[in-house]
Amino acid sequence: MITKPAYGFVLTLDMPINEARPHVEEALKAEGFGVLTEIDVKATLKKKIDVDFVPYVILGACSPKHAHKVLSIDPNIGLFLPCNVTLHEIDGKTRVSLIDPMQMLAMASDNPELMEVAKEVEAAFRRVEAALNA
Repeated sequence: MITKPAYGFVLTLDMPINEARPHVEEALKAEGFGVLTEIDVKATLKKKIDVDFVPYVILGACSPKHAHKVLSIDPNIGLFLPCNVTLHEIDGKTRVSLIDPMQMLAMASDNPELMEVAKEVEAAFRRVEAALNA
């Protein structure tokens, strides 16, 4: 099942989050992305406000090549980096969401150089999506 909300690409893997994560990271790596940051939402919510939550992880994915391009064009674009990828476990399956870089950089749509890089990242994330669906 693939849906495309206005802010990302979403697919569901038929495995729990701990099994899905290596597949997601490998698909990202194949496209030149590494994981720079991780937020374990479940653990954070438990620690900070004593709320139980489903397994949910936010990964900050970065392609150094693309980051260098956009930061060279406009250093303020760092406000949008890294690209978020979320893993959300529901009933033993993992919903994977990848930010849509075209939507993320919509505020910069008047800059064709930035939008060209956003298109490159979008194509890479589409290949990640396809690899995970295979």
